[in-house]
Amino acid sequence: MVKVLAIACWMGMLGVGVAGTGTDDFVIEEEFSHVTCGSAIKLANVESSYRLHSHSVSYGSGSGQQSVTGFAKGDDPNSYFMVYGTTTSPCIRGEAIECNRKIRLQHVNTKKYLHSHSGHASPLSNNQEVSAYEGNDSGDGECFFEFSPASVSNPLNFSEWKVVCTNSAHKYWAREENVKFVHGDTGRHLSASTRFQYRNPIPGQLEVSGVTASGPSEQWVAVEGIYFSDRKYD
Repeated sequence: MVKVLAIACWMGMLGVGVAGTGTDDFVIEEEFSHVTCGSAIKLANVESSYRLHSHSVSYGSGSGQQSVTGFAKGDDPNSYFMVYGTTTSPCIRGEAIECNRKIRLQHVNTKKYLHSHSGHASPLSNNQEVSAYEGNDSGDGECFFEFSPASVSNPLNFSEWKVVCTNSAHKYWAREENVKFVHGDTGRHLSASTRFQYRNPIPGQLEVSGVTASGPSEQWVAVEGIYFSDRKYD
């Protein structure tokens, strides 16, 4: 039986999860050591500790789609993203995500997918825009969790991201270890930098964009969340 673990907070940029205990000695059990399909997680940027975030605020330029930002606080529910497989390679709840696998990240509150595309520049840095999008056209497939109908064919899914593990010895995406997200269509890295901060109407939040470089600004770690146990421990 697949189990569930809820992590309420996270201590430090490279610290350990705390399940509401108020201590810093929380240990992740082996069956919860990997990020699994169906888990609702928060992603912290390694350089800044800001969480990947979205909300019902659209870009005033570029695509005009829902904006994606970096948010300083770890307790905001708008920073939860659900982990899904792709339309052509779905995953089962509790399945550990392999390194170099393509996934989709669905914003929990608005049900839109983390998305990017060439042809639209990000508002502050002029890098590639990253947005959240409905997922109901030829660029964003429908949400398929346990299965995917054979009739679905969607080769240009702009909401697919390859999980690149920075530890080459790992086979699976390990919680609280650094990963990179590479856009499936353009090859850009998901990035957030404190050099690019918004003012009104979202003051202090960071721009999130797609970049060609790969450094600390382009590394992320899975922190708070509701995690399903790895199916292989059933």
